[in-house]
Formats: sequence, C-alpha cells, structure tokens
Amino acid sequence: MEQLSSKELKAVLYSKRANIFYLEHCRVMQKDGRVLYLTEAKNENLYWNIPIANTTVILLATGTSITQAAMRMLASSGVLVGFSGGGGTPLFMGSEIEWLTPQSEYRPTEYVQGWMSFWFDDDKRLSAAKIFQKSRMDFIEKTWANDRELTEYGFVCKDNEIKQLFSSYKVKFNNATSVSELLSSEAQLTKNLYKIAATNCKYDNFTREREASDKANNFLNHGNYLAYGLAASCLWVLGIPHGFAVMHGKTRRGALVFDVADLVKDALVLPLAFICASENTSEQDFREQCLQIFTKHKALEYMFDTVKNIALLNDWKTDQL
Repeated sequence: MEQLSSKELKAVLYSKRANIFYLEHCRVMQKDGRVLYLTEAKNENLYWNIPIANTTVILLATGTSITQAAMRMLASSGVLVGFSGGGGTPLFMGSEIEWLTPQSEYRPTEYVQGWMSFWFDDDKRLSAAKIFQKSRMDFIEKTWANDRELTEYGFVCKDNEIKQLFSSYKVKFNNATSVSELLSSEAQLTKNLYKIAATNCKYDNFTREREASDKANNFLNHGNYLAYGLAASCLWVLGIPHGFAVMHGKTRRGALVFDVADLVKDALVLPLAFICASENTSEQDFREQCLQIFTKHKALEYMFDTVKNIALLNDWKTDQL
C-alpha cells in the first residue's frame, strides 16, 4: 500500500469539511500513512479509514483508545479530538467535555486580536452577545423556511405562534441591558421552543433534564455535543481562546464554545431530536441524521461567518435586532 505523508494530503477548508466521527468500542491507530479505527467482530477484526483531510472532529466515547501516531497525524491535519461518555454525553470526573487541540504556530492572529479589541469593553461585549442572539434567530428562520422535513412537522416560521414568539424575543434581546438579562430571555425562548417541538411531535409530558433517560433528552444531549465539536473546531481554527465568551463565561466551563454552538442548536438539533424521539429512531440513526442536517444547512460555515464578522466588526451600533 502506498505511503502518504501529511504534506501530501489536500486538506479541505475547515468551514467546508463534511465529517464528524463519533466512535465507540474501537481502537484508533495509524497504519500505512492513514488513520484507521479497528472494530473487533466475533470472528474478525475490521479496519475502517478516517478521511482526516475532510474531518473536523473525532469524538471518542465508551471503550475507545487512540495511539500517539494517530494523534500526530490528526494534529497535522488540524482535526479536533474530543473524549466523551456514551451517547456523546461528556461526564468525566464531573467535568465538561475535554478537547485536544492541534498545536499550530500558523493560525491567523487577526481574529483573536479583533476579539480582544472589544472583549474588555462591557458595552461592546453586550453588543456582541446581542449579535449572537440575532444571528441565532436569523438561522432558525432561514432553516425552518427551507427544510421540507422540518416544515412537515410544524416547524414553520410563518406559523402565527412561532412568528409572534420570535418577534417578542427579538424585542427582549434588543432591549436587554445586561448579559444576565440576555441569558434569562434566551432560557425562556428555548423553553418555549421545547414546548412547540413537543406539541408538534406529540411528545407528551416533556421536561428538559440533562440526566433524564427518555429519548428526546438523550438526543438533545447527543446532538448538542456534536454542535460543541463544530464550535470548538471553528474557534481553534480562528485562534480565539474558548475562555473569552460573551454570554456563558460566568456560568459554564465551555464558555465561548457554548456561545458559538447556540447559533445552530435550536434551529437544527432541537427539532430533529423531537422528530427522531417521536419516531422511536435509534441513537445511531439520529446521529447520522444530525450530521447530515449540519452539512445540509452549512452549520459550520455559518459559525465561521458569524464569529469572523464579530471579530472584525468596527461599527458597534449594528446590534439592533
């Protein structure tokens, strides 16, 4: 088999990469210049190739191991590696998900410098948080208006209830005078979206609990952590540290990763979790559908565009929703 060096790999732009791998009960290794994962079947061991030049995130869950050689190749291609519990729920010693980021001295500096230029100003940081909320709602409206499957299940922005809900929260977000006020309104909006989703999908008696065992809650956890992987990749490529959040910094370890993931979670993960739960979909099928909808609606590309625009923003009066 022909040996390939990392320099010969033609990497795809990060915002265009198609693959996220969630792996369980396997060994990840380097073999013949490629990164593979090995599954152990009853009568044979099977090797599967990972196309690292077109991969953003590898999430290693229960029963996995990885070699140093594989990590070296993943790092050379800029692939983010995360460790999680089963189903993508990252509960290791009570901590949030642990990301291993490739080391590179050649990441761009303009975005972190732009981010730092406003981050220490409370007013500008609040404006950035409002832009995140505006972008989040814009993405929901755009996605729900152009996805036939979501429309069939009642996720339609022209629906009077949803239309009024969005209009009222745009006003609340725009009039917020503090980040804590924004967080409170955001939580209320998401709670209302859960209610709409549960009603649309006839998923009765739903309560959002991260430790709950019902399918909707499990799918929400799983899909959200896939979104966190995309957000972490976006921030690593742009060279912006995860600690410089505009909303979640005081309440969550994930900080800026959570802010960026929120751009797409309600639009994509939330409705899909309830649809799949109501159809009694398997977790593997849900994961595949989640990754497909991320690609279909260019979730990673949207994260890149939003974060880059905020980092390079000069006119801080643009926070009007």
